[in-house]
Amino acid sequence: MFRNVFQNKRVLITGNTGFKGSWLTCWLLNLGAEVYGFANCIPTDPSMYKTLKLEQKIHQTWGDIRNFADFQKCVDEVKPDFLFHLAAQAIVSTSYKNPMDTITTNVIGTATVLEALRQTKLPITAVIITSDKAYDNVEWLWGYRENDRLGGKDIYSGSKGAAELVIKSYWHSFLKEKSNIKMGIARAGNVIGGGDWSQDRIVVDVMKAFSENRAVEIRSPKATRPWQHVLEPLSGYLTLAMALAEGKVESGEAFNFGPRQEITKTVEELVLDLSKQWNLKPEEALKVTDNKPFHEATLLKLNCDKALAMLKWHATLNYEQTIELVNEWYLHFYKGNNQDMYALTLSQIAFYTNLAEKGICNL
Repeated sequence: MFRNVFQNKRVLITGNTGFKGSWLTCWLLNLGAEVYGFANCIPTDPSMYKTLKLEQKIHQTWGDIRNFADFQKCVDEVKPDFLFHLAAQAIVSTSYKNPMDTITTNVIGTATVLEALRQTKLPITAVIITSDKAYDNVEWLWGYRENDRLGGKDIYSGSKGAAELVIKSYWHSFLKEKSNIKMGIARAGNVIGGGDWSQDRIVVDVMKAFSENRAVEIRSPKATRPWQHVLEPLSGYLTLAMALAEGKVESGEAFNFGPRQEITKTVEELVLDLSKQWNLKPEEALKVTDNKPFHEATLLKLNCDKALAMLKWHATLNYEQTIELVNEWYLHFYKGNNQDMYALTLSQIAFYTNLAEKGICNL
């Protein structure tokens, strides 16, 4: 799928111990890359990083992404061919509890990576991941394009919008003139999939509840999200890195990676569809609570036409396949009698890759 671009290459992932970072690690290992991780901790318990025993499969450096000296030392020692920056405080509810930590991690942490790129003489292809919430969401019906206004009303969205401004200024002030640096920006959101145990995320709450044979409490049953499996944006990140490395796309460009608009579903629909494989009746699967401790947008879509036109990338999975993959992973984790979860994860990557290579449009 990626023409051996990553085979035998040194790939550094910041935030590699998180949900998306762990999936990206597995995929790159499967592509023959030598993976290096930089993270300050293992963010959840359980965690995908621990479950898949990834610490035995990669080179791990522990450090705070806000500490420039530590990160620069890591880059100098690793000498990465590729860098994927995922380190972030990514939970909206946490941003309300710890706004300063959210802002410094997402803004200063991004500046740390960019400053390391500014100072290095190494040839590096970098993909800087932000979020769909970087857009100033006015909850209109059509998808946001890469040139739409950035910013947000909540701290998390604001931190991502601010990070984007730092990326833009670093690019035009320094990195644009560095022939050794190729850089792209990736935006995605509402990612679901096996191995996620982050706080206040709907699929995590659902799977924990279902595994204990109880209903999940949801705040906004009619809130609409364009749900996408984690492999969708990761395939976009890898495609962008490949295109940059091969000189097939200009550096400094931002790209959206999202699911097909046709599979946007409400929170209630998602929960009920997930409950079917757990043999739960609707009344056993969910109950609605009026507890809304923080502002949540009810609609946010991305327009991915640019990725299709310039990268030949489009979403691969349909909604039913997404639900199936999520349920399969968690069912095996909670009820699989110690099945090899790394092997299962690779099998899901292989399933996705097979569909993507065939170019199947599953509407």
